[in-house]
Amino acid sequence: MALSCSGLRQAAFPRVPRRSLLSWPRLCSDESPQKENVIRIPRAWQRQLELQKAESNAKRRARLEAAAAAASPDTRSGKLLLRSRRQELSQSSGLIVGRWERPRLVSDGWKHRLSRGDFFQLERTRQDPPQERDEGDSSSFQELGVEPRVASALQDALAISKPTAVQKRAIPVLLGGRSALCAAETGSGKTLAYLLPLIQRLLQGQSLFASHASLISPRGLVVLPSRELAGQVRSVASYLCVRLGLQVREIGGGRGLGAVRRNLRGGPTDLLVATPGALCKALQRRVLSLEKLCFLVLDEVDTLLDPSFVDLVEDLLQQTPLPTSHTKASDDWDPKTQLVAMGASLPKGVGDLLSKVTDVSTFSILTSYYLHRLQPHVEQKFIRLKGSEKVTELLQLLKDRGPTSGAVLIFCGSANTVNWLGYILDDHKIKHLRLQGQMPATMRANLFTRFQKRQFDILVCTDIASRGLDTTQVELVVNYDFPQTLHDYLHRVGRVGRVGSKFPGTVVSFVTHKWDVDLVKKIETAARKKAPLPGMEPPVKKPQP
Repeated sequence: MALSCSGLRQAAFPRVPRRSLLSWPRLCSDESPQKENVIRIPRAWQRQLELQKAESNAKRRARLEAAAAAASPDTRSGKLLLRSRRQELSQSSGLIVGRWERPRLVSDGWKHRLSRGDFFQLERTRQDPPQERDEGDSSSFQELGVEPRVASALQDALAISKPTAVQKRAIPVLLGGRSALCAAETGSGKTLAYLLPLIQRLLQGQSLFASHASLISPRGLVVLPSRELAGQVRSVASYLCVRLGLQVREIGGGRGLGAVRRNLRGGPTDLLVATPGALCKALQRRVLSLEKLCFLVLDEVDTLLDPSFVDLVEDLLQQTPLPTSHTKASDDWDPKTQLVAMGASLPKGVGDLLSKVTDVSTFSILTSYYLHRLQPHVEQKFIRLKGSEKVTELLQLLKDRGPTSGAVLIFCGSANTVNWLGYILDDHKIKHLRLQGQMPATMRANLFTRFQKRQFDILVCTDIASRGLDTTQVELVVNYDFPQTLHDYLHRVGRVGRVGSKFPGTVVSFVTHKWDVDLVKKIETAARKKAPLPGMEPPVKKPQP
């Protein structure tokens, strides 16, 4: 049946409500019915948004031009502080990022897998280790108060005639008899800063204590966290004390109580160098006494406060005759022990621990300007890699070494990695030594000494070799496993560029895990701002009397 025109319109086009008449073209068109309506804004508002967008683009172009100018080699300073694979992210040494400004970081995108192969490098802006800003005018040890016979023994034994910055600050205070907390960057000469005052006090009190000298009661004691570091300090002290008629002995863990007795059997002990475990075992078995102790040094105190040592150190302090006030510390007829805590950092726990046994308000606080800062004379490179690429990159670094290059330290995160990487180097006929804490004492004995004498040029080790050891022969440090903390990173970097080092220092770090990237960001930010590393514990503050 035929339909009328009106009926046809009603069947094909249903009735549309009045409020939808404005949307009639959308319903009849081929476009999607879900397209949104056009929203009109006032013209004045539109012009304001355009101006804001233009200003934002102008500022962005200015920042890019400034970064490009800083990255170009023909800048006014002529040197780069940070060199990046992407030139626009490099930074000139004359440009310092503001304190509250967040810089553009090379490592910002390193948590993504596509960032593998990227790298950046902190350039060497100085050729020699930095010195203190307020070094003073003293140019010799005798001007600091060191006796001529001690200074002469130092010159004859170690050929050292001029003090470093930390020695200029610490020696006069320690010679005055005050206890002190001293923190300075690694490789700045902290060992001699406490050994010279210690030896001089032993010489001055020799006649007073000659009748009381006992086999089991040393007059000077230096406590260190590892056997390698104890052997190194004992060697330096022996060079000086042999020329001055003083006896130096050493006890370390891993050899049993019989070895401790044999070491102390040779006669009166003027200076004893010991590790915490062996020392506390000797005190518990009454092989050793601290009744006549005049000088106590806690070297690498930040490591001695680790959970594995802190209980032993607290027990040691409880048995030490420390002064409870400043007047008792200076009593010649009832002498007390002068305490020195030395390290690359002073955590807050030092004050809490010492306050249990002595008056911390009598201590002198000695810190360095470059404490917790990246060393400007050490070149530091960070490479983003897959875990399977680290061996290839390491072998290439070792292959590129010249015949006159210095020694190499390769740091691993665990003893198992040290052993596994040692097998890889054996397969490639690369001579090396391995050092890790799980080795028996007989295997570890004299191992680091062989490395110092350049009998082997490559040492694969854990962080046991990163604390205080003298490595003036080392030119390259490789962080095969990135360190877990910023403290560990500073200690590892401190193995190169030390005072008296014969080679320019270089550190290469392999960045593999996402948690490694978090630390690299902090390091890069501190480098761009030329500021101390964030999150480090501040030095101990002197409490109010």
